[in-house]
Amino acid sequence: MDVDVVVAGAGPVGLMLACELRLGGVSVLVLEREAEPEAAHKAGAMGARSINAPTADAFHRRGLLEEVRRAALMWFTPGAPDSDASGPLPFAGHFAGLPVRVDRLDPGDPDLAAHTLGGGAISVLDLEAILERRARALGAEIRRGCPVTGFDAGDDGVTVATPAGRIRAGWLAGCDGGRSTVRRLAAIAFPGTDPEFTGRQAMVEMTEPDLLPLGGWVRTGRGSYAHGPVPGRLHIVEYGPPPADRNAPVTTEEIAGCLRRVAGIDPGIVSVSAGTRYTDATRQAATYRAGRVLLAGDAAHIHSPAGGQGLNLGVGDAMNLGWKLAATARGWAPEGLLDTYTEERHPVGAWVQGWSDAQTALGRPDARTAALRAVVADLLDTVPGATYVMKQISGAGRLRGRVAPDLVLDDGSLLAGHCRTARFLLVTRDPRLAARAEGFAGRLTVLPGPDMLVRPDGYVAWAGEPPADPFTPWLGRRGLGG
Repeated sequence: MDVDVVVAGAGPVGLMLACELRLGGVSVLVLEREAEPEAAHKAGAMGARSINAPTADAFHRRGLLEEVRRAALMWFTPGAPDSDASGPLPFAGHFAGLPVRVDRLDPGDPDLAAHTLGGGAISVLDLEAILERRARALGAEIRRGCPVTGFDAGDDGVTVATPAGRIRAGWLAGCDGGRSTVRRLAAIAFPGTDPEFTGRQAMVEMTEPDLLPLGGWVRTGRGSYAHGPVPGRLHIVEYGPPPADRNAPVTTEEIAGCLRRVAGIDPGIVSVSAGTRYTDATRQAATYRAGRVLLAGDAAHIHSPAGGQGLNLGVGDAMNLGWKLAATARGWAPEGLLDTYTEERHPVGAWVQGWSDAQTALGRPDARTAALRAVVADLLDTVPGATYVMKQISGAGRLRGRVAPDLVLDDGSLLAGHCRTARFLLVTRDPRLAARAEGFAGRLTVLPGPDMLVRPDGYVAWAGEPPADPFTPWLGRRGLGG
């Protein structure tokens, strides 16, 4: 083999997966089709992505959270809205554009109270830079301007074709976006629903900018639009058929025409310095694994960006897949471990897509939907309603699953501080249980505290009374390498 794992795509998900694989001790080659990061399309507020609770947890456990916070455009900590780095925020989030006010959140809610890391927004470009530095520091190789053009997968490996030649790998991970080449060539079905709207974001120059004062979303009979948060940044959502050519560059004429149709306003747009478009199409791969080929991030699932779940869902994929694929590649994974990747992550992706579809429905510009929005707005102005929605969108509720709490251990250290090596953590005060863990050196660290086995991705394997076989269902047989 030339390399243990080839990762297609150097976006945040591909880079996070590369970091996890290197922590797991396997060699990684990341192939990215673009020669340079798309700075013009991902800069500043246009390319901002929200960080939810599980993603903040993941960055915290890997020692990345402080660097992410320093680069963030804004940061919000539940229960402490006035102490974030950018000052108080007027709202904690939104559902279909309806704001969730900070002062409507229940500070005594156990899910919110258990999570103090908070979330914020960071540009994709900045996050990619952070993760690329970490991946390279861990020993991952990254080749830009080198797309995956094909592959042959067999029982013993994958031969990956690129313009620079063929690469022999043990495994191929497709993190190459919603139009994934890897998914298409693997013939993995991608069922779902067609889009109802097209969203367009652009940085523009206008001759009459006063016609579009800075502010929040404005709903119309064709969709909605917003100007801001910085002058010249337009975001327009238009319900109706998507453009015929999704790959065509976003032009001045397209943005001007869309704004006239949706807003009935012509502020004299003379140039577009950067523009992107998206839709609310919802699709999910039938499986995240086909033999030695796996999918993560947008290659596995796409949906409307409303609620900001896409990046977070992909980081969760990378955390779940990384240690399982590394264990399998190194030969110590228990049988069937890699199949649990689809089993665990597919339902989470389906649930997020349901929430995304609900927001698409609530954004429709007809009169009945407007009446429903008024009802939902009233619910969001209540403490139970705001708390419930914010927990779900932020991942502090259902999406958190069984993430291990950041316990203060018997030696005074925090559990998260021991997660940076991506090993299993056996927390116990029982010397007999600790003795039974001998033989898993390199895969498991023993810590003093209440009985618990924590997986490398931070999730609890078991807690409380240990099962009869506390280790081999997760760590495989003893003495098979670290």
